[in-house]
Amino acid sequence: MIVVTGAAGFIGSNIVKGLNEKGITNILCVDDLTDGPKFVNLVDCQIADYMDKDLFRTLIKVDRLPRIKAIIHQGACSDTTEQDGRYMMDNNYQVTFELFQYCQTKRIPFLYASSAAVYGASEKYIEDLQYERPLNVYGYSKFLFDQVVRRHMHQLQAQVVGLRYFNVYGPREQHKGRMASVAFHNMGQFQREGFLKLFGGYDGWGNGEQSRDFISVEDVVKVNLFFLEHSDKSGIFNCGTGRAQPFNDVAQAVITHLGGQALSLDEMVSQGKLRYIDFPEDLKGRYQSFTQADLTNLRAVGYTDDFLDVHTGIGRYIDVLKANKQLPT
Repeated sequence: MIVVTGAAGFIGSNIVKGLNEKGITNILCVDDLTDGPKFVNLVDCQIADYMDKDLFRTLIKVDRLPRIKAIIHQGACSDTTEQDGRYMMDNNYQVTFELFQYCQTKRIPFLYASSAAVYGASEKYIEDLQYERPLNVYGYSKFLFDQVVRRHMHQLQAQVVGLRYFNVYGPREQHKGRMASVAFHNMGQFQREGFLKLFGGYDGWGNGEQSRDFISVEDVVKVNLFFLEHSDKSGIFNCGTGRAQPFNDVAQAVITHLGGQALSLDEMVSQGKLRYIDFPEDLKGRYQSFTQADLTNLRAVGYTDDFLDVHTGIGRYIDVLKANKQLPT
């Protein structure tokens, strides 16, 4: 049996679906369905069982779970604005540490979600302590567990892989509210208003030119499954495309695929479909204008697949939402 925690969430449910597409259905899904509507993310998935996260945590501690082939741990509080450090450290750090200890004792492969938030205001995104400067307690909770893994790396009893997700977008994120991707929010705004608004120039960046490493959840799933299939490979790895793209590219992809007409950036601006607003005063000095994953370590362990660019990835995302009548409004 493969365990997926956070299984009803955004990335977790996509991993469950990805396992299904590999013919794997003996899956124990673990989550907290206090937010009940998240269940829709699992409706089209084939699983063996579902378990509440608190019960799962208890059974881990008393060693009363069936035989497990691997744990893919995606469960976490991903709200970067959460200020309750005690909650965050228990939910993100302590639970992950308990699962890690269990997996090492039982010699079970353990794949877990880290985050690019560990880099904070760094100008380089390389898996090295000198570049890791988390700016919030969410980032710190991920950063701290990554240090646990590093301390144990020379004496591991089973595979451990931490994946530092960058800006992930794609299907099954509709429940995330304000924490949903830029692409998702852009779709909703364009559906409602017929135009998009982006930040204007600031700190040497032109209008809409602030850039992020936007990665499709399709690629995130592929990276997870790669490590699941290569249990001899352990470490902490960036999970981005290695290619920063400006917010203009996201807006252009959304307008093109929803509007049904390929327009240049200048045409979108001149037609009022893309508008720039003054950069918010309260974000000045606290805003990352650029992120880009260094993929040297990921490539070094043998991951060779190409990553979707924003235009292609968002186009595929919109096609899925249209087919399922799930476009945000």
